[in-house]
Amino acid sequence: MNTRTGNTRTGGNGGRRGFLSMVGAMAAGAALYALPLVAPPPVAIAQPAPGGDRLKIGIIGSGRIGGTLGELWVKAGHQVMLSSRHPENLKELVTRLGPLARAGTPREAAAFGDVILVSVPYGALPQIGRDYAAELRGKVVLDTGNPVARRDGAMADEAKAKGTGVASAEFLPGVRLVRAFNTIPSRLLRGEAHRAGERIGVPLAADDAEAMQIAMRLVKDAGHEPVAVGPLARAKEFDVGTPVYAKGLTAREVKKGLGIE
Repeated sequence: MNTRTGNTRTGGNGGRRGFLSMVGAMAAGAALYALPLVAPPPVAIAQPAPGGDRLKIGIIGSGRIGGTLGELWVKAGHQVMLSSRHPENLKELVTRLGPLARAGTPREAAAFGDVILVSVPYGALPQIGRDYAAELRGKVVLDTGNPVARRDGAMADEAKAKGTGVASAEFLPGVRLVRAFNTIPSRLLRGEAHRAGERIGVPLAADDAEAMQIAMRLVKDAGHEPVAVGPLARAKEFDVGTPVYAKGLTAREVKKGLGIE
């Protein structure tokens, strides 16, 4: 959540085809997503989730949310490319994470992943949609960004008025978009991952049912509980300022707040 904010490996080529078949801008914001980033501290998590295919995940924006999710997903057994315009600044993090992690540029991450996480200041989203359109086309893209007018300018107010799910789909045409991880503060994403008892609920919205299933799996692999809300138009119900935003609610509480049985 930025309020400052696969090829899969399966038993054969059929598995890979199966997964793949399912699976300006504000100048200040654009500059922010490209800046070198400091590697986040380690997270304490449970053992990798059993079962399922290993996914290839490219992360555009390796800050508090992107960097934490990259680490959680590596620990769950996925291949992850974290990115920066200066990927050498991610060397310490990827070395610590081991052979399933690597560093690259944002374009390389967009090309690497069968699933892409975009976790950047919202004002940078239109430029990402333009710059990496070819690499992102047809892929499952998880968008975590939140529009903030004081940082992103007038486009933030326009996005909030439309609903961020609808606005993000316009900025990222041709992708299989899921709104995800925009409601959970980074300290909880990291500190409460894989906790005992009821886990923090992460609301999700998508127009593509298979993309939703992939996102739900990745929420679980990150140690939290997915809540499938509905199509992208319903992402407005968990945008900035809504009752379920940034409160660390359990999945049961999120469902109650959104009127989901």
